[in-house]
Amino acid sequence: MRIVLKGYLQLTRPANLPTAAADILAGITIILYLQNIDVLTFLCEQGADVFLLVFSSVALYAGGVVFNDVFDAELDAIERPERAIPSGRVPKREAICFGAILLLIGITLAFKCTLLSGMISMVLTIAILAYNGYFKQFGFVGPLNMGICRGLNLLLGMSILGSLTHWYISLVPVVYIFAITLISRGEVHGNNKKHIVWAGILYAIVVLSIALIVMQKKDNVLVLLPFLLLFGFLIYSPLIKAYKENSPKNIKKAVMGGVLSLVVMNACWVAGFSNWYLALAVLLLLPISMLLSKLFAVT
Repeated sequence: MRIVLKGYLQLTRPANLPTAAADILAGITIILYLQNIDVLTFLCEQGADVFLLVFSSVALYAGGVVFNDVFDAELDAIERPERAIPSGRVPKREAICFGAILLLIGITLAFKCTLLSGMISMVLTIAILAYNGYFKQFGFVGPLNMGICRGLNLLLGMSILGSLTHWYISLVPVVYIFAITLISRGEVHGNNKKHIVWAGILYAIVVLSIALIVMQKKDNVLVLLPFLLLFGFLIYSPLIKAYKENSPKNIKKAVMGGVLSLVVMNACWVAGFSNWYLALAVLLLLPISMLLSKLFAVT
């Protein structure tokens, strides 16, 4: 029983789930500031909506990675036989049911928040399945599709008021995830220095974009700066190491560093559009992710 339960948990990539929650918290913080609504007051009055979107996002992410393993089952049997489906701990048919239930839970919770949130969750679900089932195989469209999923997740948080403005901010995580997905292309066989160089350029665009957007909307650079420096350090350190020694092991660490640092990127948004202590609260999701990453695979 314990082995089976662990298999289902492995399918959901528990270490990655806090990053989905962080997207929602960042999106909510951004839109509340832009609409001149105090974050703490909103949390006290409409905290239930925040929880609905957080758990919706977590369920959608979990369902998405379950279907990732479903569609990759035959390839994983060769390259990653330790995963839950090829190892036999979770039958493929049961994994499909599990993933579908998670996606339906995510959509239902989003609709309970606002109609717009529900609609975005449906578009996000389509994007998730499109990536897993088809677009993953393409060198450009695949990473772009994955990035769009993360951008939609930020938009899901921004939809909490039932309207959507400043949607262009969601393009930043699209670029960031595009970069991580490029790096991951060498995770099994290595030899992807060209992708790593492009990822480094895209990372720089992301860091600069966050700083410029915050400077344009709010004079909060001094609060943002320490979070932004931490973000840069965490994403570039493993990336540089993976470039110097272009092995699957180092590439996997660069991918893991990029994924877990999503929490820090979202803390940057919160620091820029709110204050340091709320950003620090979001940042506390990082040690949770890091702890879970020691128990469960990130990629």
